[in-house]
Amino acid sequence: MCTVVILRRPGHDWPLLLAANRDEMADRPWLPPARHWADRIEVVAGIDQLAGGTWLGLNDHGVVACILNRRNSLGPDPRLRSRGELVLEALDHADADDAARALGGLDGRSYRSFNMVIADNRDAFWIRSLGEADDGRVSAHAIPDGLSMLTARELDDPQSPRIRLYRPRFAAAPAPDPAREDWSGWQRLLACRDALDGEGPGEAMTIETDHGFGTLSSSLIALPSIERVGATPIWRFAAGRPDRTPYLPVAIGENRPAARAP
Repeated sequence: MCTVVILRRPGHDWPLLLAANRDEMADRPWLPPARHWADRIEVVAGIDQLAGGTWLGLNDHGVVACILNRRNSLGPDPRLRSRGELVLEALDHADADDAARALGGLDGRSYRSFNMVIADNRDAFWIRSLGEADDGRVSAHAIPDGLSMLTARELDDPQSPRIRLYRPRFAAAPAPDPAREDWSGWQRLLACRDALDGEGPGEAMTIETDHGFGTLSSSLIALPSIERVGATPIWRFAAGRPDRTPYLPVAIGENRPAARAP
């Protein structure tokens, strides 16, 4: 499973902060975030070289989208479409609300079960599908202001050992200061190998196992408010386990559209 942490702060200079660890099989090939798609030149995202989609991306309108497997749904199903396509579909939209409405109309039976986050500098949504187990229903839920956390279960689900351990830690940590390039509190938590007593390494924030599954990369993203004239989103990316790989800036590019007004 993967982990996404979202901090929503309406009225702040940086109203949306997002952190994400990607957990996957180590032998699944991928490339770091860039403009990989000739037919989607407005999208910066990592690319899954196996299926051609992505797990996390940002477009030039300031929409960020990411996808997570739900429990017991790791890996592709040859009968179904790749979930990585859904992030690209979300990033075809100029704001998060339109993207959430569009994805809410999908038939989830075409994909394995998933969670998604779609957000911009005004709105944020959790998109949920249980696939065939729920007759393909895809539902969109507004993510509340403040801190939220998503893994392979429900948003802020107390049944998730990782959420029970780490959500209070993120809440207590100093909020990142993107303008000063200070993400230190969140970086330490994203790199943490702690798990609740009785839980295995798969419930840590950074995962390492003996069967090839683990944390392959980590992201820190900040979206600026409309009041920060000329400001662009910030994306810092660790192209490996965050406990031993530095975060480096992603080249977002020049001539981006201005941040969207509330």
